[in-house]
Amino acid sequence: MTTPLQPLLHNELVVLRAPTQVWSADDGSIGAAAIHGIAHSDVRVVRGLRMTVGGQAAEHLVTSGSTADHVTIESLLRHLDDPTPDPGVRLRVDRRVDVDGCSDTLTLSTRHPEAIVTTVAIELDLDATLIDHMKQGIAPAAAVTLELNGDAAQWSGEHVTARLTSESLRISERPGGLLLSAEVVVPARGSVTVGWRLDAHDAIGAVRGARGPVPWSAPDTSSADPRLARWVDRALTDLDALRLTVNGHPDQQFLAAGAPWFFTLFGRDSLWAARMMLPLGTRLAGDTLRVLARLQGTQQVDATAEEPGKIMHELRRQSLVIDDDVTLPPLYYGTVDATALWICLLHDAWRAGLADDEVRELLPALQAALGWMRDHGDADGDGLLEYIDRSGHGLANQGWKDSGDSVQWRDGSLADGPIALCEVQAYAFEAANGAADLLDAFGVEGAAEWRAWASALRERFHAAFWITDPERCGELGPYPAIALDAHKRPVDTVTSNLGHLLGTGLLDAEQSALVAARLASPQLDSGFGLRTMSTDAAGYWPLSYHGGAVWSHDTAIAIAGLVRTGHRDAAASLAEGLLRVAESAGFRMPELHSGDPASSSARPVPYPASCRPQAWSATAAIVVLEALR
Repeated sequence: MTTPLQPLLHNELVVLRAPTQVWSADDGSIGAAAIHGIAHSDVRVVRGLRMTVGGQAAEHLVTSGSTADHVTIESLLRHLDDPTPDPGVRLRVDRRVDVDGCSDTLTLSTRHPEAIVTTVAIELDLDATLIDHMKQGIAPAAAVTLELNGDAAQWSGEHVTARLTSESLRISERPGGLLLSAEVVVPARGSVTVGWRLDAHDAIGAVRGARGPVPWSAPDTSSADPRLARWVDRALTDLDALRLTVNGHPDQQFLAAGAPWFFTLFGRDSLWAARMMLPLGTRLAGDTLRVLARLQGTQQVDATAEEPGKIMHELRRQSLVIDDDVTLPPLYYGTVDATALWICLLHDAWRAGLADDEVRELLPALQAALGWMRDHGDADGDGLLEYIDRSGHGLANQGWKDSGDSVQWRDGSLADGPIALCEVQAYAFEAANGAADLLDAFGVEGAAEWRAWASALRERFHAAFWITDPERCGELGPYPAIALDAHKRPVDTVTSNLGHLLGTGLLDAEQSALVAARLASPQLDSGFGLRTMSTDAAGYWPLSYHGGAVWSHDTAIAIAGLVRTGHRDAAASLAEGLLRVAESAGFRMPELHSGDPASSSARPVPYPASCRPQAWSATAAIVVLEALR
């Protein structure tokens, strides 16, 4: 039996506007790769698309597009041409995607003085496969219910209904799907256009596409490095296409985590993305805060990891089955960091100009979130935040590095939970102090209590987390452990988590300098950004998701912290690494890439299952823009 494999993404074309996405080969055809298809709201409705003109496929020339939701595919039709070297018959496909569906417009043109009579035929293979099943490599053809009615075809499955229409192509049924066909006349020295449109609706969708204007302003990049200006421009067009709303609140937008797997609300991802976008205005932050506050936990439910005051992890249309051991409910709270990050975003947005009335409205949620940090986040009362899955079917690791092997000792063995991550303590420290400022500013009691709580956390952190053994520290000196394990032992692997400590106030100047030196070392700085794990760890592998690969958002967080603590040279080096990646990726930054050193390759090796576009990878451009000003 063949083991199911997750689809590779790095060589495929995507056109999208959440919650709709179209994955294809560069020539626009669909079906040759496992990821290919037209999907709406986490259900693939078309799994194959093959097009011929005059009985033959066109010869692809180039695919281009300046926005995430529109590409132009140029091809030749030499079998309809004369034998001279200059191509004289062309096909252009304009593929557009919107929140409701997608369309293809085909334009055939000729330079010749004679008309061309030919046929256009498009075969579509219909589907109703869950995106999650595609990710797991278990996506056999799904049965659909098909109805034909004149110039329209409609089919449904997994609660999604798709409807295809065309004014220029005949629609007929064929085994497994539809045939769109027409005889066309391309006039002498002219062109003819045909096309089709697909609309889809999800009856149980938890999120919807955003239809209003973007909730941010355009930055001034006129004096920036040209590479950075192009990265920012591409990032903002991708972020535009990743905007979503929750049911019942179409005016409040947040950013979907990324394509193709994460077209939904993720507490941590959406919070970090909104925080990184604060230089461009506070509306996205305010909307994100309100959306998450409405879903804030109110009771303790082990099955969903809900607890009073806790900010959720992810929202799905239905339960997510990851494997035999992990099944996540539609509304899942299994994250240790989103609650503190929510508080940090509220504080930062207030400092950036979020209206007092908007902040005041969120003060009850703030107090509930603080209560969670004290009463539930610190489950054993030791003054630190830790996590463990109590349900038996949730995520084993609940920080941003949430893969099963992300918290390991330097010898490669896995740490036992409950786990207290170093960066979570930094978020909590920053959150408590920021919350105290808010409570003072709005005349609410409790500020002194939370400053004292933060001070105690800081003292406990420095007593428990620092690795000082010279044999393990080497020339770079002491460093904070990635985490404490179940026995409160400091897990000694050197990781990029250290970068999240900088600028939060948790470290003093001398400690910040030690961390900055670690981040700038060749063991962590790959030349293409910050490795998630040091090369001197036994578990390091450059294509390990959280054990050696490079994430641009992770690097951007470290860059911002380095700037805030005065280590601008180290920040500039990491920023230059990200700019090299952006340029090599056509300025659409992938979710992550290999940790192989820049000295070994002129361009980064792709992580082949990396999401793109991805929200916090795109917003990293704004962090770098601010850092290099």
